[in-house]
Amino acid sequence: MSNVRASRVGEQMKKELSDIIMREIKDPRVRFVTVTGVDVTGDLQQAKVYITVLGDEKEKEDTIQGLSKAKGFIRTEIGKRIRLRKTPEIEFEFDESIEYGNRIETLLTEINKQKND
Repeated sequence: MSNVRASRVGEQMKKELSDIIMREIKDPRVRFVTVTGVDVTGDLQQAKVYITVLGDEKEKEDTIQGLSKAKGFIRTEIGKRIRLRKTPEIEFEFDESIEYGNRIETLLTEINKQKND
């Protein structure tokens, strides 16, 4: 039962985080960020937020630094928007699955080109 609740809380956090990052955070380092998923532990104490950033490695690192700096503000905003006894601790990580999928797509396209030639 707690896994269902944790996934519901994760989905709600994903919506709210997207809105907070887009509208509330004024840090110039935090641009072109997409929240792709949120994993919340069963006890709702910790949340791992997966993000993608449009840009090169330096922009990605700057974005993570900006989000880490704003972590307290983001957590406070989440607490205001979602009614929970305790707001989960937030940890940001890059979502590598999109880059991985693009790499697979490129390889498959190359294989098909070689096959057709």
